Amino acid sequence: MSLTDTQSILLSSAAHRGSGSVYPLPASITAGPGPVARTLNLLAKRGLIEERETSLPDEVWRVGDVTRYGMFVTAAGLVAIGVDDGAGQGCGRAAVPAPVQTKAAQVLALLRRSDGATLAELIAGTGWLPHTTRAFLTGLRKKGRTLEKSKRDGVTCYSIVEAG
Repeated sequence: MSLTDTQSILLSSAAHRGSGSVYPLPASITAGPGPVARTLNLLAKRGLIEERETSLPDEVWRVGDVTRYGMFVTAAGLVAIGVDDGAGQGCGRAAVPAPVQTKAAQVLALLRRSDGATLAELIAGTGWLPHTTRAFLTGLRKKGRTLEKSKRDGVTCYSIVEAG
């Protein structure tokens, strides 16, 4: 099952909570209420989260006439992010989710290799377009990372110069 980075973050943060609640949203989710609502509705439509009554203010997704509802990760949602609690039940368990491997983390891992990575290797590793990959490298430089360029078989290789 393919998930976007935002969907993976929402499911992973919910999996970390004992209640399995999607709310409160992780600090890394900076999208406005509209995009978040669309993402949650899509996850609910796919059966990865579900709406349940809640009494905790931090978990409220919407308010009905007198009932408050929250969004909670389902067993299918846990499976989608690689979490298996052993009982096949899902949320509310002491499940430990598998670390989410983002494309940014993949690029950083490739750049940290001793021989670095070529643009083609970065593209193959992430599925990004060349201009997107180059923009990511530029973003790393703007964030203060030092990238070193070298040649391997006549092809430019990029690597991160670690401080220290």
